[in-house]
Amino acid sequence: MLRLEKRPTPSRAWAWGTPFLAVLLTMIAGGALFAALGKDPVAVVRTIFWDPLFGEFAFYLRGQLLVKAGPLTLIAVGLALGFRAGIWNIGAEGQYIIGAIVGASVGLAVYPTESRLVFPLMILAGGFGGWLWAMIPAILKTRFNTNEILVSLMLVYVAETILSKAATGFLRNPEGAGFPGSRNFSSYPAARNPELIAGTGMHWGVVAAFVVVIAAYVLLQRHLLGFQIRLAGQAPRAARFAGVSPNRLVIFCLGASGALAGFAGLFEVTGPAGQISIDFNSGYGFTAIIVAFLGRLNPVGILLAALLMALTYVGGEMAATNLGLPSAAIRVFQGMLLFFLLAVDLLSNYRVRLAGFGREAR
Repeated sequence: MLRLEKRPTPSRAWAWGTPFLAVLLTMIAGGALFAALGKDPVAVVRTIFWDPLFGEFAFYLRGQLLVKAGPLTLIAVGLALGFRAGIWNIGAEGQYIIGAIVGASVGLAVYPTESRLVFPLMILAGGFGGWLWAMIPAILKTRFNTNEILVSLMLVYVAETILSKAATGFLRNPEGAGFPGSRNFSSYPAARNPELIAGTGMHWGVVAAFVVVIAAYVLLQRHLLGFQIRLAGQAPRAARFAGVSPNRLVIFCLGASGALAGFAGLFEVTGPAGQISIDFNSGYGFTAIIVAFLGRLNPVGILLAALLMALTYVGGEMAATNLGLPSAAIRVFQGMLLFFLLAVDLLSNYRVRLAGFGREAR
């Protein structure tokens, strides 16, 4: 008979080993899912994980991995700051949307200006939009002790409604023959997120992601604020005795995660997406939660996890095109990763014992 026994201290080996075990279990379970859909599981897994890296179009697809990983990294690093402090922002998708809308609005308001200041101002506006949207749950949390999980999540649906209004109303292209969607930024050079390396699709959002990873690592490891964030998450009572203000941490962590999500939205709308549209939101805000936990809330780990998740996006699109795999199956496959990660993460804090035999899983 199996039973769980609490470990005296969390196992560091299992803490870093469980993401790899979760990926392995996801591949096995995903293979079973693909087989149930009538697809060759080996061919699907190879298409998802191998072809984008070493296949025929690997040079282009490797650049696309960075393009997909950029927004995931930006959002996940911001979320990780809050998660480490016990502050749960689940509404990054809404902050991503509002950041894109606010940033795009600034650029479209001065169309067709060709000033070099347009794109930098749009970046600042995008970050401000995400920050402002995150301040709603932050202020409600600090003033009225509301649950930031529920408030931030509900605001996602409000943001989606605003997105629909923007695409069909106040940001709709006046020259678009009545079709929903804003002007396309690819034809607006001053507001376009340019491709930095020809043929790869890499843009300034990828650069920003690397900068944020380095900055967050330094913050968490070398700065007093980073120590306070870690202390608040691990020992809230000790943090209060040490003079850490919970309300200030809520404001900072939610604000930082909202701003980074807003930056991600701006870089996406001026780059790969190209315009504000009804279906602009791509679920990056929710997928980034998986990325944050898969990366163990560590900025460097998050970058690696974002690349892995980007691999499922790029490889999944290839599988859908080349093998006829439903796109919904790829989303289920990605969801399995979080499910297995949370399941096997139990081993970090508990041993599995065989009752009556004196054996245990170390």
